[in-house]
Amino acid sequence: MTIRITPLTGVYADEVLAIYQAGIDEGNATFETTAPTWAEFDAAKLPEHRFAAVGADGKLLGWIAATRVSDRCAYAGVVEHSVYVHPAARGQGVAGRLLAALVESTEAAGIWTIQSGIFPENTASLAVHARAGFRVIGTRERIGRHHGAWRDVVLLERRSSRID
Repeated sequence: MTIRITPLTGVYADEVLAIYQAGIDEGNATFETTAPTWAEFDAAKLPEHRFAAVGADGKLLGWIAATRVSDRCAYAGVVEHSVYVHPAARGQGVAGRLLAALVESTEAAGIWTIQSGIFPENTASLAVHARAGFRVIGTRERIGRHHGAWRDVVLLERRSSRID
């Protein structure tokens, strides 16, 4: 499969939100129940750390985006990310390519930690993150309710090898 990684812009807004909603609907991607508007998504994500995976036909295969975890200066080098892949494109290396692009951009920017929270049932996401150098920090047990049930979240992080 041909995959082109490009900056994620509003050109892909409808496809981004559709892929996001598909992940939400499956029930093991996020606590969210509805995708945000493009304006909300765009305002929350760091422009320099968001990428689209585009197929040979020009269709969006997946996306990755990061947000600051805090405005406090001590956390200036820490971001949290989300990665979503179109259901038809899963298992084809899309998430791995997106994670590589994010790691490259954050390393160049002096970011020292990328973190993410993943439901333990999302074994495919846990596996691709492990391959990308993320490690499990721990499990946040019963951290939130989702559709009336308590859910755990596995906290992962990838530390930069370039930062002392």
